Amino acid sequence: MSWQEFPKLELHLHLEGAAPPALVRDLAKRRHIDISRAFNQAGGYAFHDFAHFLQVYEAATSVLKTPEDYAALTQAVLDTLDEQGVVYAETFISPDFCGGRDLAAWREYVAAMAEVCQHRAARGGPDLRAIVTCIRHFGPDAAKETALCAAETMGAFVRGFGMGGNETMGRQGDFAWAFDCAREAGLGLTTHAGEFGGPASVREAVEKLGVRRIGHGVRAIEDPALVDLLAEREIFLEICPGSNLRLGLYPNLRAHPVERLRAAGVKFSISTDDPPFFGTTMVQEYQALEQIFDWDAGLFGEINAMALAAAFCDGHTNANLTKRLKQADALAGDG
Repeated sequence: MSWQEFPKLELHLHLEGAAPPALVRDLAKRRHIDISRAFNQAGGYAFHDFAHFLQVYEAATSVLKTPEDYAALTQAVLDTLDEQGVVYAETFISPDFCGGRDLAAWREYVAAMAEVCQHRAARGGPDLRAIVTCIRHFGPDAAKETALCAAETMGAFVRGFGMGGNETMGRQGDFAWAFDCAREAGLGLTTHAGEFGGPASVREAVEKLGVRRIGHGVRAIEDPALVDLLAEREIFLEICPGSNLRLGLYPNLRAHPVERLRAAGVKFSISTDDPPFFGTTMVQEYQALEQIFDWDAGLFGEINAMALAAAFCDGHTNANLTKRLKQADALAGDG
């Protein structure tokens, strides 16, 4: 079984960040919006550091204006997931970009995306679920409104709540109200930490927000006691190696801490984050990890099992995925 065919789970994927550049350019052209600065000469996204990446990301997102646009984007993302052998994914979406945190408008966006996902899954395509995400650099008050939007639309499609954005602005604890609101609604919780905020941001996310999952979290490796805490409490990391390399956290994959975190007993998954921005795919991530760390199908099967245990999906979806992964393990063993 090739890595293309190998069934994968992806738990850290930004919906707008997975938008094919061609789709964004087409929408910009049709709406007469000049975002040429967001692209390089080859037609891909162009940025030089994390702060600039956020600006380019928001420029690309600015051309997505309607629920129909988000339906088209969701379809395109599902196409890519299918091509990459991803059978289940969780994607970050935000009311900040979908209706300006107006609940009535937000419901229309959610309905449009959910309908596309339901139709695709009914035809045997990938299962896609949503994690509603507040934007850290928009502040705690905006996060409260986002949490209320998430709570009001929790269901088969909306399964979690998280926080993205500029990790250097504010503190995790500033957003406790929003996370408490989402927790009371029964949503799964995750937050970006341990990328640019350092290991202290991971510890604060665990202690102040009570999350069981961390987006990235790789800089926990700089604090051995924190690594032990993550392993002991089974705090799950959504690790995105290619993203970390592209944004300059590590010079190369061999220097990346993913193997050291695995050896320390930390649970994690592998994801692409914003694949067309970072020039990666799930297949490329698997190929690189196999080449550098000699990871094989058996180990990737274990990683996907960890991802499924940490996923925010419902019990029925979990059972179906469990069966599918067991079948893949059997095939890999026969091979």
